[in-house]
Amino acid sequence: MAKRVAIVATGQTEHAANRWDATGGELIGEAVRRALEDGGLRREDIDGVIVGNMDHFEGINGVEHWSIDANGGLLKPVLKLTTGGTTGSTLAVAGYHLVASGLFERLLVVGWEKNSESDTTGAITTAFDPVWDRLVFAGAVSGLAVEASVYMRRFGVTEKDAARAAVRDRRHALNNPHAHLRKEISVSHVLDSPMLADPIKALDMCPRSDGACAVVYASEDAAEKICPRPAWILATATRHLYSYLGDVQLYPLKSLEAASGEAYRKAGIREPRKEIDVMELYTPYSFANLSWMEALGLAGPGQAARLIWDGATDMGGELPVNPSGGVLSTNPIGATGLIRAAECALQIMGRAGARQVPDVQVALSTGFGGCMWSDLLIYGRHKPA
Repeated sequence: MAKRVAIVATGQTEHAANRWDATGGELIGEAVRRALEDGGLRREDIDGVIVGNMDHFEGINGVEHWSIDANGGLLKPVLKLTTGGTTGSTLAVAGYHLVASGLFERLLVVGWEKNSESDTTGAITTAFDPVWDRLVFAGAVSGLAVEASVYMRRFGVTEKDAARAAVRDRRHALNNPHAHLRKEISVSHVLDSPMLADPIKALDMCPRSDGACAVVYASEDAAEKICPRPAWILATATRHLYSYLGDVQLYPLKSLEAASGEAYRKAGIREPRKEIDVMELYTPYSFANLSWMEALGLAGPGQAARLIWDGATDMGGELPVNPSGGVLSTNPIGATGLIRAAECALQIMGRAGARQVPDVQVALSTGFGGCMWSDLLIYGRHKPA
């Protein structure tokens, strides 16, 4: 029988476009030290380590070996995971399963990226099949632009609707001391920013950040001894449905629709908009805050823009989304999905500072990557049955 598992401690670096002051190993060490301090733990208290990043981006392999001094894994089991854009959320899901299985009691999970030393577009393009996909794909922005165009044409959604979502996330980031981009913007700022790939403009897209995040998972035997209010994992789900870009259905996001359906069933959630208190979504561009929220069952087809404009997803709204500022404000890719998990845990623990949503009982985070892949985790204040 699977053990019940909770997140008991978290640590993040200060994220920035260029962390010239730190190597990749030093970023990892910064996040690990903060997580251990957060939980009142020593390296000796940790049973194992998982670490991951988009090593294809930096062109530097074997992080599980060369970061051993920083990640605290000396003489312990150390695993390395990488699944493209979902790397961070893969780490979050794997952390749960490795502790639930009984393999570890206290597991340290670390995601990181040094995007200032990588070629994201080149790496993404060459990651695809060289015959069927590579010649018709030019990196993440253009692929997302096709998705946005399909959504706009089908429902009459406008660039202004998407811009309002970007304004929300960037406003929320002002409350997050770790966020990369901490400057308020307006709808007109987004609409007037340079065009990247029609209809996506510069302020519609996430940044490329240097940074790291570390999270400590513990079994139920250890969790409450470490943390007075652990963030219990209620459900996880993952859907990697496609291998080739030509197979992808651009609306709805079927992988997220399927993952959320499974996770809601596991957690006993029937009305997510009413039963979930806060969400941290891996939404790498503004339009994702519309169409992907529909895949989560928060609004009907083409109706998410109304939620955004009505302020339902703002801080103080019915269901706050991305109180941290989300991916539009911070994006060290290998850590991005794990940051979503850490932020949900902080919300459950009541320790999110200025970005805290009052009385959070249930939180949800997502991950995104590859050919429209999706991961999803649900967290709760109360230990699952």
